[in-house]
Amino acid sequence: MTRRRIAIVGAGMAGASLAAELAATDDVILLEAEAQPGFHATGRSAAFWSETYGGPLVQPLTTASGPLLHAPPADFAEQGFLRTRGELLLARDRGVLEGLARDFAATGVPIDWRDPHRQVPGLRGEWHALWSPGCADIDVAALHAAYLAKARRGGVELRCDARLTRAWRNRGVWRLITEAGDAVDADIVVNAAGAWADAIAQMLGAAPLGIAPYRRTVVQVRVDPPASPDLPLVIDAAGGFYFKPEPGGRLWLSPHDETPDRAHDVAAEEIDVALAIDRFEAAVDWRVAAVERRWAGLRSFAPDRLPVYGFDRQVPGVFWCAGQGGFGIQTAPAAARLCAALLGRGNGPDGVDAAVYSPHRLSE
Repeated sequence: MTRRRIAIVGAGMAGASLAAELAATDDVILLEAEAQPGFHATGRSAAFWSETYGGPLVQPLTTASGPLLHAPPADFAEQGFLRTRGELLLARDRGVLEGLARDFAATGVPIDWRDPHRQVPGLRGEWHALWSPGCADIDVAALHAAYLAKARRGGVELRCDARLTRAWRNRGVWRLITEAGDAVDADIVVNAAGAWADAIAQMLGAAPLGIAPYRRTVVQVRVDPPASPDLPLVIDAAGGFYFKPEPGGRLWLSPHDETPDRAHDVAAEEIDVALAIDRFEAAVDWRVAAVERRWAGLRSFAPDRLPVYGFDRQVPGVFWCAGQGGFGIQTAPAAARLCAALLGRGNGPDGVDAAVYSPHRLSE
């Protein structure tokens, strides 16, 4: 029998970062269903840090996460996790970008108008563009590893191949049974299960909040002419595609798909790969010479597309840390601090309103 104050279900970026944040003050166990942590969304992310991504209500979490991602403490990582690239938001309809600029006018995020044809050689037709200079690539694997290492140094136990199968609460204590038959007792269960969050909630007796998984496809392509490494992240603001350069003249390319799916080990579909290439070649006069890799991951959204952080309204001892969509990695440092504060440990990040992300908004 294992006894902890907090059991976190899911050891992806959300669970790992929260475990690291709590390690100094709490007895914590991380329960991961897979043989290794970060197998699903975290391990398949083409993540970037963009203050415009997710909209103005996600931006405070992104901005508050920037300092740690840019310059982490020496005892957390030897170097930062970001490489600044810049972001070019494209639209054929200027009104789309005017609306986006209005949304972010009061946030302090630097955005200005640019000629996209000067920054993206070969761009076909008439496009309008906004430029966000702070956008950066994230070293996802290094960030996840740093959080797991910090958690481990603080005494957090990581238990893999520990898929939750049963749970009940007796006299204020949760008993959790894993697929291997192990039992864990905990005062609080943190639901950081990503695409499985609603299923875990139901196992705990809590009402699902409508957190649904969507498939996102990414392909690594070799293009002719070779892509310049100095290209920015290029995003169709209307949701048609995005791409960014990789070493060797390659690109990571996505059709920006959000296909409703189920919680499972998702794979790229041929139709989505073809759609990505078609949209890309319609936008620029480069040719896709070869598809070298393809993969897909699940992005899980609440109905209002905002993350869910806080205690469940109905079931005592159940805490939500879910619904991070595609911005869970870029917001992880601030989200972990916010959740720790809501669990009674430390102070949340400045400028972040916890009520915006409360699960109560979805259960009223």
